[in-house]
Amino acid sequence: QVQLVESGGGLVQPGESLRLSCAASGFTVDRYAMGWFRQAPGKEREEVSCISSIDGSTYYPDSVKGRFTISRDNAKNMVYLQLNNLKPEDTAIYYCGTYPSYYCSGSYDYWGQGTQVTVSS
Repeated sequence: QVQLVESGGGLVQPGESLRLSCAASGFTVDRYAMGWFRQAPGKEREEVSCISSIDGSTYYPDSVKGRFTISRDNAKNMVYLQLNNLKPEDTAIYYCGTYPSYYCSGSYDYWGQGTQVTVSS
């Protein structure tokens, strides 16, 4: 049974950092592309990062490029998202998801329950 459990969210001030964690079970994270997306009230869902399992290549949209970093620990079966220099517009629920292939393309197969990130002064 595939399960993804996110953690690490919280309330921070602008400019601060957070590290989100995603614990995977029921599959191994090195076999599928893994990503993070976010959902804010009244806004469309936005993918904020993805890492390919075939070559480790990563994707970031311009809105987070240079501030967010995705990584994967195959031994622990975990995926992480480092969020630096957070801005109020980063406030959202962040979800970890898995693609059905090696590449960051198509739709997510599975995702977790999400973790809330709130950036406010």
